[in-house]
Formats: sequence, C-alpha cells, structure tokens
Amino acid sequence: MDERNRGRLTKDGIRIYEPADFEGMHKAGRLAAEILDSIAPLVTVGQTTAEIDRVITQMVDDAGAKSATIGYKGYQHGSCISVNHVVCHGIPGPKVLKDGDILNVDVTVIVDGWYGDTSRMYVAGKLSRKAERLIDVTHDALFKGIEAVKPGNTFGDIGFAIQSFVEAQRMSVVRDFCGHGLGRVFHAPPNVLHYGHPGTAAELEEGMFFTIEPMVNLGRPETKVLMDDWTAVTRDKSLSAQFEHSVGVTADGVEIFTLSPAGRFHPTWA
Repeated sequence: MDERNRGRLTKDGIRIYEPADFEGMHKAGRLAAEILDSIAPLVTVGQTTAEIDRVITQMVDDAGAKSATIGYKGYQHGSCISVNHVVCHGIPGPKVLKDGDILNVDVTVIVDGWYGDTSRMYVAGKLSRKAERLIDVTHDALFKGIEAVKPGNTFGDIGFAIQSFVEAQRMSVVRDFCGHGLGRVFHAPPNVLHYGHPGTAAELEEGMFFTIEPMVNLGRPETKVLMDDWTAVTRDKSLSAQFEHSVGVTADGVEIFTLSPAGRFHPTWA
C-alpha cells in the first residue's frame, strides 16, 4: 500500500489515521515549531526576509528533514514570509524590515514522510497598539477554533467559533484561503474554513489530521493575488495577521502537533 494512502477515508474523502500515526505528526510538528522558535531573534529592524528564509532552509537541512515548500508548484523557498498587509504566501526576498513591521512566517517540513505545518506572527522593533490588538485577536481566534475540535462536532463549528469571535472584535476573517487536511501529504481534504455555521460541513472523527490557520484583517476581508501568482494582499491595504497549528482529533478532543517547545508562539513571549 502507498504510505500516503494509509488509514481509511470517510464519505467526505477525509482520511482517518491510526493512533500510532500521531507520533509521526508530533515529530514533524515539533521540528517545524522548533525552527520558528529559533528564528525569533532574527526578526529585527534592518533584517531581510531572504536572510530569515536562508536560515530556515539551513535548519531544515541540518535536521535531516525536507522542506515541503521548495519545489511545490514551482515555489523555491523554505518558508512564506508575509509582512504587514500581505495575507499569506509572501515570497522571501531583499525586503528590509522596518520598525513596527509585523510578519507571519509559515514553515512546513517533512520528517519520515509526515508533514509538520505551522505559522506564527513576529514583530520587528516596537509593536503598535493596533497591530498588537490584531495579533491578539488572531491568536485567540485560532484557539477558539481549536477548542471546537472534538468528535461529533463539525467543521462548521470550528469556522463559527473563529468567525463569531473575530467579528465581535470588529475585524474580518479572510474567506479566500483556508486550512487543510495533511498527514503523509501536504494538502488533502477537508478544506477547513475559518467561517461558517454550527452543525454544518463534515463531522469530526478521531484520527483526522488538519490545519487551522485563520487569517484576520483589520479592515475588510477581500484579498487579491499579485502578479507573482503567490503573494496575497488585503485589497484595502489593511494589516493582516495569521496563526497556524496542525492538529489531530482524539477520542475526547484534540492534540496540537505544532506547539512551541520554547513558549514563543505569540510574538510578545519575551
């Protein structure tokens, strides 16, 4: 059997993994989280996103792992780095970070065939009050979604938990991008929407692996993709933030595969 096809599929095409598979996901998720812990001191005023990506790529290589993004649909970097009004899929390059810039760094590694996918926010220099509030709301929205993960709930429950919380803070949830299933593959069913209605979409079952990765804008939710076919930005140029964890559904709840070993998941950890 192709290792990518292990487990069974639900009627919605979502793969159900075995209890032993959680160990592989924890190992991959931990490496991705450790890398994001390690780069925190690099996010400084005057630093380039290319240098941050270079260090990430080197750390993946040094760990004997593989980057899931290098070569994926032609992408050539070990991370996506999205600054200020870039919503997601920002391409590392010569851009120099300025005081007050906020950025999301997204890393996916492959360890023994398992995919570890996570992202978090950073700040260069002094964090403005409005950016801090956006980051706090986005961080808390992710965990509102994770709290809704347990057998018998639905993916609509996850989306509703995120959307209702964010919109109560007078911010908006991006609709154009979503979380996804993963495991022995990078992207698989289901699409994990960060908005929705309770009790709708597929029912959660023990053994499902997927990401939850809400993108939250200070302004309106609409986005556009630039001519490089990767970089997505807010149409109204408002600030955007994102946090992402990979999770697995357990018999009575959820396990997070990508927890920060150093406790640096929120940028104000220091």
